[in-house]
Amino acid sequence: MTTFDPAWLDVQYNNRARVPGYQQIFDRWRTASARVREGMTCVADVPYGTGPDETLDIFPAAEPRSPVFVFIHGGWWRSLDKSDHSFLAASLVAAGAMVVMPNYSLCPGTDDAPVGIDTIALQMTKALAWVYRNAALYGGSPGRIVVSGHSAGGHLAAMMLCCEWTEVDKRLPMQLVSRALGISGVYDLKPIQQTPFLKQDLRLTPEAVDRLSPARFRAPREARFYATVGGDESEEFLRQSQLLQMAWGTQVVPRFEPVPGTNHFTVLHDLADPEGRSHRMALELMGLPRVNPEK
Repeated sequence: MTTFDPAWLDVQYNNRARVPGYQQIFDRWRTASARVREGMTCVADVPYGTGPDETLDIFPAAEPRSPVFVFIHGGWWRSLDKSDHSFLAASLVAAGAMVVMPNYSLCPGTDDAPVGIDTIALQMTKALAWVYRNAALYGGSPGRIVVSGHSAGGHLAAMMLCCEWTEVDKRLPMQLVSRALGISGVYDLKPIQQTPFLKQDLRLTPEAVDRLSPARFRAPREARFYATVGGDESEEFLRQSQLLQMAWGTQVVPRFEPVPGTNHFTVLHDLADPEGRSHRMALELMGLPRVNPEK
C-alpha cells in the first residue's frame, strides 16, 4: 500500500491553511451571490429528492432549449453550500445557459444518518436525473447537460461521467452526461484517505478509495472532460488535476490548463469572468459562443 507523510499531506491539501485570506474570499462570494440572487431570476431550494439537503437552485435560461450547466460546489465534501456560489451564474446565464446548483449532505453526517462520499455521489445522480426530467421547464435542453464542479465538486463531476444511468432509472438515457469541467478537482482518493485533517470526517476505507476514485475507472465512452487548476496551487493539486488526462487519455481529456496567478479559491473567479479560461472552456463544452468574441 502506498503511504504518504502525514505532515506533507496536510501542507498539500489544507487549502485554508495555504491561503491566509480565504475567509475574506468566502465573504466576497456570499455577498456577490446574494446580489446575484436578488438581481436575476433564481428558483431556490427546489427538492430533487426527499432528504433535507437534497435541494437545488435554478437560474433559468433566457431562451428555450438552452444548454444546462450544473455546478457542484466544493468544500472537501464536508462544508460550504450551493448558495455560496450563486455569483458564478450571472455570466453563464448571460452567455446563454441555464444554470443549476445542487446541494448535498455533508460528511460525516450524524450517528443516526452517517454521510460518506458514496452517499453524496448517489445524491448527485439523483440531482442530475431531476435536471434531465425537468430542464425544459426552465429553458434547458435535457440533451445538453454539462456538469462542472470545484475541488470535491470536481471529483463528483468526474463521477457523473462514469455513471451507469440506466441503473439509476431505466427510463434515463445511457449517457445522460457526456461533457464535464473539473476545477481544482481530486480524482485519486488514496492520498485523501491518509490526510490527517480529513480522515475523521471522510472515513475512507481502501475499498472506498477504489470504488470512488475516477482515475481508477475505465475512461468513459464518447465523453469529454476539461480540467483546470489554480496555477499557484500545491504540487498535489496540480498533479491531481492532470491525473485524469494521464488515466483516461487525451481523447477523453484533451484539455488541462492551469490558470496563472490563482489559488485554490480565486480560480473560481476565472469561471465567473467572461474572459477567463475556465469560462471559455465551459462555453465550449456547452457549444456556446463567447459573448464578446471580438475582445
